[in-house]
Amino acid sequence: MGQPLPLCIIGAGSIGLRHVEVAQASPLIALTAIVEADETRRADLAAQGLPMVASLEDVPKATAAAVIATPTPAHHRNALDLIGQGLGVIVEKPLTATMAEGRAVIHAADAAGVPLVTGHHRRCHPFTIAARARLAGIGDLVGVQGLWSLRKHDRYYDPLWRRSAGAGPLMTNLSHEIDLLRFLIGDLSQVTALTSSARRGFEIEDTAALALRFENGALGSFLISDAGASPWSFEAGTYENPAIAGTGQDYLRITGTKGALEFPSLKLWRADYEGEVEWSKGLSADAGQSFARIDPIRAQMERFAALMAGKADDVLCSGADGLAAMEATLATALSAKQGQPVARGEVPPDFRGI
Repeated sequence: MGQPLPLCIIGAGSIGLRHVEVAQASPLIALTAIVEADETRRADLAAQGLPMVASLEDVPKATAAAVIATPTPAHHRNALDLIGQGLGVIVEKPLTATMAEGRAVIHAADAAGVPLVTGHHRRCHPFTIAARARLAGIGDLVGVQGLWSLRKHDRYYDPLWRRSAGAGPLMTNLSHEIDLLRFLIGDLSQVTALTSSARRGFEIEDTAALALRFENGALGSFLISDAGASPWSFEAGTYENPAIAGTGQDYLRITGTKGALEFPSLKLWRADYEGEVEWSKGLSADAGQSFARIDPIRAQMERFAALMAGKADDVLCSGADGLAAMEATLATALSAKQGQPVARGEVPPDFRGI
């Protein structure tokens, strides 16, 4: 094992401290500093023994990489500053607030020759990686059906900003699903969205129904809601988030010309006979693999450390992948606003989802 990657973390909110926890636990990472502008917050955390600094200028010169865990509006400026200093960067999703900002960050990283990763950590679960491999066994992809429905508690909406434009499940939760669908199925070429606020009655949507067209010809439908109680979501199905009750239920179903896959269980349906696969013969089920639970954020950070050391990686969400997921997410918001489909390339460069 080589030398640990000297890495700093920008932002000491809940997401930033989650990355601090991971960095401290990993032998592949050497945490050099935590940048936090708020003086009171900085002093409180310094009293706990954390290496707090006030600005990027105070980060030790040996630092080679950074995690940006600040609010989304600051991602653009933070990323450009860090890349300008020659640091490799993980930017918490979404990559930036707008397409124009995202393109500028990607251009800067390419010009500087430093790694840029978007923090879509779900890719790093072993069952997600295995799902992509298992899809090869179901023939040409035909379609995907997804259902994410978790009823957020009423107190969640006490802060006014959580009831204001841009804070609904489209812009808050959907980007996770979009990146996962891109990872498994492929690039999206068009989205159409219907939204409703009938259950909560807020300015923001509480439910959205999406129609998806993929570049490889597959189609998809996805229902996302934070008003409907159900056992179906990534978090419930995988037990990933300790704050959300687990169920172990599948929430994605993917069909192909020779079979189908349920996710996250990896239950695979396919023909156990020769010749044409058709409805009179049926399919046999294979329960598939099971995996020990891991911390996907730690897995992401350790993959990033290997990337910084020169190892190729086809799992991490690159800057370009993060921009594509953000574009599709913004496209759903734009489709709901305009009442019509939105194709790839049609999201205005300054559109923020509201």
